[in-house]
Amino acid sequence: MGERQSGWGGRPVYVVDGSRTPYIKTRGKPGPFSASDLAVAAGQPLLARQPFAPDDLDEVILGCVMPSENEANIGRVAALRLGCGERVPAWTVQRNCASGMQSIDSAAQNIASGRSSLVLAGGVESMSRAPILYNDTMVHWFAAMAAARTLPEKLKMLGRLRPGHFKPVIALLHGLTDPVVGLSMGQTAEILAHRFGISREMMDSFAVRSHTRLTSAHENGYLDEIEALYDTRGNVYDHDDGVRPDSSIEKLAKLRPVFDKPLGNVTAGNSAQITDGAAWVILASEDRVSRHNLPVLGQLIDSQWAGLDPAQMGLGPCYAMAPIMQRHGLDSADIDFIEINEAFAAQVRACLAAWKDPDFCRDELGRESAFTAIDEDRLNIDGGAVAIGHPVGSSGARIVLHLLKVLQRNNAKRGMASICIGGGQGGAMLIERA
Repeated sequence: MGERQSGWGGRPVYVVDGSRTPYIKTRGKPGPFSASDLAVAAGQPLLARQPFAPDDLDEVILGCVMPSENEANIGRVAALRLGCGERVPAWTVQRNCASGMQSIDSAAQNIASGRSSLVLAGGVESMSRAPILYNDTMVHWFAAMAAARTLPEKLKMLGRLRPGHFKPVIALLHGLTDPVVGLSMGQTAEILAHRFGISREMMDSFAVRSHTRLTSAHENGYLDEIEALYDTRGNVYDHDDGVRPDSSIEKLAKLRPVFDKPLGNVTAGNSAQITDGAAWVILASEDRVSRHNLPVLGQLIDSQWAGLDPAQMGLGPCYAMAPIMQRHGLDSADIDFIEINEAFAAQVRACLAAWKDPDFCRDELGRESAFTAIDEDRLNIDGGAVAIGHPVGSSGARIVLHLLKVLQRNNAKRGMASICIGGGQGGAMLIERA
């Protein structure tokens, strides 16, 4: 196969197949599918078309940030529901926005080391079903009520209830806010926009392009990794339903800033949509590829995780991609196609600006010179999370899978997938067609 040793220091690691659900935009109420429903819906057709049985897998790894209360270790829940059998171990990983990429990285490490040879890895999130919790005041009231023994004591506790007891804790809002620096993810995007001079028009034009490219990809059948969903009412979901084919700069210009309301430029229209979705890939060692005569989408060459200031977390792709480029002696032109997850239009624009900025590359990345500019005609060519959506546990797996599809479609050799991570991290993977 002309394989290279993996960046994990061992056996080559191949991706042989993958699938995902359409990404379903949240609409103010719980969506039709739980996270495990989504994972099963994406995984069933994927496993059904394989020449091996589900219980031939060595392990299942699933990334997820906010599983529901009845989906503890959702990786195991999904594996059992997929028919992998009780003897196939399964586990869940959480690296915030990059949980799906972390699952692939963990699988690759195990295959490279020889611990596993055939792994189902991916990510899932049902953001519409993020928990709404009681506040601490109400929890203390419940405890006191449970301790009350007599009817008078219980009536006394009922009399202590106040409106403040019923104020909910919305887990999704807390999850999208960094607890260390006290900033929402959107506020960190505003910081980057200011630092790199990203204007409102630049953000909105990027968002329009994302919607235009995704619309074209759907129309041209470029998203064959999508498996249709069917809910209990007979509704069919066969495409990413947050896409706006009629998006325009004029329409986006009418939207008000969300995160810095007096002066900001980050709006709902130039930010990633809150969505539900799942994505899987199957990874295999060379001996399993040969044993089952598996087609190979590509080889995972290297990965990198990086840390940075949480207040500027959107620059994570730069910090993660740079060491990989350095290790392999690459510059931007050596990468045929790039996927950078679009948490915010401002965030991707900032990454593109930082990548070619000599001062940033010297001071932040330790390079003697800047990278050459990334050709935007090779970046997110079928749109990104601004149009598709960003189910945080799933996106890292989606961009790796779609990058492989893009390389295949264009008969290209090398790609890079990268993602920013709330909390101030970045992740990246170098991929080659084998």
